[in-house]
Amino acid sequence: AAGGKVTVNGANVTAADVMASNGIIHVIDTVLLPPAPAPGTIVEEADKAGTFKTLLAAATAAGLDTVLAGDGPFTVFAPSDDAFAKIPKDDLDDLLKPENKEILAGLLKYHVVPGKVLAADVKTGTVKSVLGTSLTLVVADGKVTIDGANVVATDVMASNGVIHVIDDVIVPPDVVEIAAYQPNLTTLVSAVTAAGLVETLQGDGPFTIFAPTDDAFAKVDKAALDNLLKPENKDQLTAVLLFHVLAGVEVMAADVQAGEVETAGKQKLTISIDAGVVKVDVATVTATDIVATNGVIHLIDSVIFPPAPAPGTIVAEADKAGSFKTLLAAAKAAGLDTVLAGDGPFTVFAPTDDAFAKLPADTVQDLLKPENKDALAAILKHHVVPAKVVAADVKAGVVASANGTAITIAIDGTKVMVDGANVTATDVMASNGVIHVIDKVILPPNLVELAVLQPNLKTLVSAVTAAGLVETLQGTGPFTVFAPTDDAFAKVDKAALDNLLKPESKDQLTAVLLFHLLAGKVMAADVKAGTVDTAGKQKLTITIDAGVVKVDVATVIATDIVATNGVVHLIDSVIFPPTK
Repeated sequence: AAGGKVTVNGANVTAADVMASNGIIHVIDTVLLPPAPAPGTIVEEADKAGTFKTLLAAATAAGLDTVLAGDGPFTVFAPSDDAFAKIPKDDLDDLLKPENKEILAGLLKYHVVPGKVLAADVKTGTVKSVLGTSLTLVVADGKVTIDGANVVATDVMASNGVIHVIDDVIVPPDVVEIAAYQPNLTTLVSAVTAAGLVETLQGDGPFTIFAPTDDAFAKVDKAALDNLLKPENKDQLTAVLLFHVLAGVEVMAADVQAGEVETAGKQKLTISIDAGVVKVDVATVTATDIVATNGVIHLIDSVIFPPAPAPGTIVAEADKAGSFKTLLAAAKAAGLDTVLAGDGPFTVFAPTDDAFAKLPADTVQDLLKPENKDALAAILKHHVVPAKVVAADVKAGVVASANGTAITIAIDGTKVMVDGANVTATDVMASNGVIHVIDKVILPPNLVELAVLQPNLKTLVSAVTAAGLVETLQGTGPFTVFAPTDDAFAKVDKAALDNLLKPESKDQLTAVLLFHLLAGKVMAADVKAGTVDTAGKQKLTITIDAGVVKVDVATVIATDIVATNGVVHLIDSVIFPPTK
């Protein structure tokens, strides 16, 4: 009452005290309405509306109904039942299954923004969902859309927030898209793109990704990282990235357990937990449960690298490299593939497919024929040293091949050559040795070249030259040479030897040298006692006693020094043909 007037809830009392038998009437000039009831929670208001049955069923299935009935405040962009009806029924039924609870929760959280945002406060731009992802709002021509869905009603008030109604279910990004939204995962996204893994990680999954941040990548040596991102290192980069991914499983932070897990790269990853701190290999987990449609991301503070696989044999590593197909085919044809897959150790100067392609046309095909197996084996063995010699231990000089032939190594600054072939890559490690890559097929010497390379056959080389037999012994052969060493020639009377080497004694010298020569290639294992015809058409007697082989009066002291056109066995005496 004021100034003689009485009001009731703002209505003026215009007449009073109209008496009745059971009470009293006062007349007012306005109809009084009861006060609006206090709004309920978001869940209660959605239930009261009657058009969000599917949303509420989904929230219950995802375990979010209690959250949305909690303190908040929340802003919910709520798809109506009609919006959910746009989703194929089978897909929706699948989402509501218990095993898809986390995916469903991620989908629903994508519709919720922390805080109370009224329609009047909505502006074009992005807002962060409780999922940690960005939602895009567009305000234009009096309409509002969120991630493409139309906002069809606004400001349904609740005690713990507000509901805006939308006409489509909006879908959170997959793990690749969600990574792209994160400001601190730019390097990871670039790496995933470079490795060609985008399509894979946008698949059904689910995936659990331990995602190194940009700061984590910054810890990696820049040159090493730049090298890893090069196209030619795509396989290596893929292996590194897959070491951060668990496939077929979505492991939320609450479910992480210490122990070993298998990565998408089929390697074991160790997870440890100490005083609540989770480490994945050497990296610490710094943020968790960034949920996507097809998995979850946990941030880590270091890039983790898979352990290097144990190297295979020389054959396995050459096969893995993919650039030694011709070499491997040749090794198989020569029967050396099992040898090079054996114990070793071996050092292989391996010609690439491009190196073999430099040989004259049809040469490789001809060498691969069964009848040329020994010649092919001799060529390949000339590329092999029967020891493990890594690049750091390579020195200029001559080393013996598995063939017994000399391989000449030259070093000019940082450039290394093997029998004139350039070494283009080194230290491809194998379980039974090491591979160094060369750009040319190197050929073992012929018999004359081989003799020249031997430090103890100088006199024999001079004699072959004086007799005019160089061209003969460089021919196709094959030949077997019982080669007297310099010490063997030193046993011969000096005057007689000097006389034998004179031009006028050429025929006699030729006869002596041909007495040391057999037509055909006879390896040590095939030598038998008896008489054989020499290239000089005379009989040569071979004896074997307690494993000691004698050729006429000379003893064989070294065997199987193989050339392209034959084999050399060293003897300790010069042998002379019988006089007629």
